[in-house]
Amino acid sequence: MAFGQPRIEYKTNAQMRTMHEAGLVLSRALDAAVAAAVPGVTTKHLDDVFAAVLNQAGAKSNFLGYHGFPATVCTSVNEEVVHGIPGSKVLNDGDIISIDGGAIVDGWHSDSARTVIVGKADPEDQRLSDVTQAAMWHGIAALAKRGHVGDVGAAIDDYVSSVPGKPLGILEDYVGHGIGSEMHMAPDVLNYRTNHRGPKVKAGLCLAIEPMLVRGSIDTAVLADDWTVVTTDGQRSCQWEHSVAVHDRGIWVLSAPDGGAEHLVPLGVVPVPIP
Repeated sequence: MAFGQPRIEYKTNAQMRTMHEAGLVLSRALDAAVAAAVPGVTTKHLDDVFAAVLNQAGAKSNFLGYHGFPATVCTSVNEEVVHGIPGSKVLNDGDIISIDGGAIVDGWHSDSARTVIVGKADPEDQRLSDVTQAAMWHGIAALAKRGHVGDVGAAIDDYVSSVPGKPLGILEDYVGHGIGSEMHMAPDVLNYRTNHRGPKVKAGLCLAIEPMLVRGSIDTAVLADDWTVVTTDGQRSCQWEHSVAVHDRGIWVLSAPDGGAEHLVPLGVVPVPIP
């Protein structure tokens, strides 16, 4: 603790390169789980597909057993926001599902989430996912400016507020976080604008940036399983997440094979590999 605040772990380049190895395994596992998300399969099947990729790579899951969590991914369907437990739930045409997972390589963590619309998409669900994903990339781009951690949430909030059409809600109860030798570390990474700027962005900082948006109210509740978070109004939700490293020469998205170039270059940010 420093002045009453949790101490931030700053990584060396070598440690961040290992985190990128974990992120690449995670990306492949999410690729497989996303491809498997079709009508008629269970959420448990997605978990099995994801776990098989980790096992083949010799990586460990940082979700399995975390405070007792019983699976390798969270599968949150429709009104489920986060922390949905894979099981016998069968995916139907038009469902929207967020798949959130992580991997550990040599003690270093990665964390990433993607949203999939199963089968034929409701245009409003597609808009929800597209806006959430774009908001994440705007937040990541803000990190590259080397200001303060709070700039991430401000950029996400500003982007979501600028999108034409029916307003979407940004969840405030669940936020991003630091990542490194543990999955959840300081600092918290808010997804909305506040007066608190947060810590200064410095080389060695690694963050999991994960906006969660909803089509209705931002009020949530936790189900009886003590994990699954749902919208209280039953409206659909969405989550996108990447782990990102800040180093001496720039930023690199640890859980993206191209470091985030496809989405960041149009925003004026060129990601730089970790030296």
